[in-house]
Amino acid sequence: MKQKEKSVTGWLADFTGTHKNLYIASVLLAVCGVACSIVPYVIMGDVVSRLIAGERQWGIYLREGLLMAVLWLARVIFHALSTTCSHKATFHVLGNIRRQVCDKLARVPLGRVKDTPSGSLKNIIVERIDSIETTLAHILPEFTSNLLAPVAVFVYLCVIDWRMALVSLVSLPLGLLAYMGMMIGYEESFKNTVIKTRILNDTAVEYINGIEVIKAFGKAQSSYEKFKIAAKEGADCYIEWMRRCNVFFSIAMVLFPCTAVSVLPIGGLFVKNGTLAVADFVLCLILSLGLTAPLITVMSYSDDIGRLRTILGEVTEILCWEELSRPEEDKKKPADYSVTLKDVTFAYKEKEVLHGIDMQIRPGTVNALVGPSGSGKSTIAKLIASLWDVKSGSICIGGVDIRELSLEEYNRRVAYVSQDNYLFDDTIRENIRMGRMDATDAEVEEAAKKSGCHEFIMQLENGYDTVAGGAGGHLSGGERQRIAIARAMLKDAPIVILDEATAYTDPENEAVIQSSVAKLVQGKTLIVIAHRLSTIADADCIFVVDDGRIAERGTHRELLENGKLYAKMWKAHIGVKNSEREGVSYA
Repeated sequence: MKQKEKSVTGWLADFTGTHKNLYIASVLLAVCGVACSIVPYVIMGDVVSRLIAGERQWGIYLREGLLMAVLWLARVIFHALSTTCSHKATFHVLGNIRRQVCDKLARVPLGRVKDTPSGSLKNIIVERIDSIETTLAHILPEFTSNLLAPVAVFVYLCVIDWRMALVSLVSLPLGLLAYMGMMIGYEESFKNTVIKTRILNDTAVEYINGIEVIKAFGKAQSSYEKFKIAAKEGADCYIEWMRRCNVFFSIAMVLFPCTAVSVLPIGGLFVKNGTLAVADFVLCLILSLGLTAPLITVMSYSDDIGRLRTILGEVTEILCWEELSRPEEDKKKPADYSVTLKDVTFAYKEKEVLHGIDMQIRPGTVNALVGPSGSGKSTIAKLIASLWDVKSGSICIGGVDIRELSLEEYNRRVAYVSQDNYLFDDTIRENIRMGRMDATDAEVEEAAKKSGCHEFIMQLENGYDTVAGGAGGHLSGGERQRIAIARAMLKDAPIVILDEATAYTDPENEAVIQSSVAKLVQGKTLIVIAHRLSTIADADCIFVVDDGRIAERGTHRELLENGKLYAKMWKAHIGVKNSEREGVSYA
């Protein structure tokens, strides 16, 4: 966990990667722009001196005026080039941050991701990271120019008259005192806004995702009330913070620019005493007016810097999550595609849900996990699919512990089809192709035909080019399930895990899916979770899971003869099927 000790600057250096040169170029160009903005003050001083001396050659003033115009134009050009470099570098950095976060989420245990509200993750990856673009793109060139400019002006004032240089700074301490008052409780207030904004995002996502259930059960009023409260608190935290800072802010903004209040009377006194030339007095007055504006701009970035620190803290917290323990490359090669679980225990947070699971699954066989809801069947399947790491014990593939196999290679060996399969907001063709990204269109369509979904795909508006919608929302549950099976079929992995593959299908389509599943698993090691026991009666081995333990194992016939939990489940299952045939009504 040494990464957590890194400073914001250290993390930014890592994120910047090979694009540091663009930021360096941005700073150098900003310095050139500052130089171009300072030289006109020197020229202006010369103009003032000539005017007071009675110089009447207008060609000299025209030449110096044109030179100042050229320098002003050069400053604008240098500033534009500086911000162009910084923006280009920043967009690369933001992309790099997002890639690192997404890659990290793919390497951490599934439970860690599920424990974090999807609204928070979405907000961090999209909005929060995007919101630091302005800060990253402007902080280097703007800080450089707005800090160097007043420093250069102050040095020039010292060259003219060191007394006037000090006099021009009289208003700064007073303004800083007011600014310090504005910063009282800054960290607490800023943290509060971050928390309230995060709660608002999570509540909004929950409200939108659950709108169907909310309407179906008449909970619109109570659910909207929760969202309304979160929205009000999200706004109030900013309003209260701004109200508390308004007086200090107003005083600071009045005092900071008031350099003339001290420069005019004291400089006039020096002129009266003959210790300061009139031309120098006028020039000092002009220079002092431009001394504080850049500093105010620099201080205006304090919120942006605080936001940058907070957001990078959220990002780096994700990047420091514990990953699945996997090597970059396979340490050993599995002898075959058998699956063995030895004394496996697993806990969700502090609650242990699997207690000493022992299973032996022979290669090329059909194996079923059955048991009451909440018994641990899906957890076992997800552990075999390497979505989590076991708490203790081991899971081996072909005699090799899966923690000695690289995650990328292991994912190629296992196809996992859950009952809640996710489809991306892309075409059906591309959703199937995700099973094997280098597959041709012909191979995609062949997989669709084998999985029994070619016909319904061709009936869609644009066939295979029909967009599935967010999370596959344009398709029915059964259609999404069949697309997921096609995707797994295209992957052609030697180990297939099916978590209730017919959960969302109607009786008419169940036979189609069963047929496609039979084609999918030919010659492969199959692990299937089923609630409809009739679908796994021919399995080579059935494991009965009860309360996180393997209560029974054997063939369908052997388990019926034992007369224990499986026999009771089968009797209940047959009773339900008979009731369905007799047309039992729920009305």
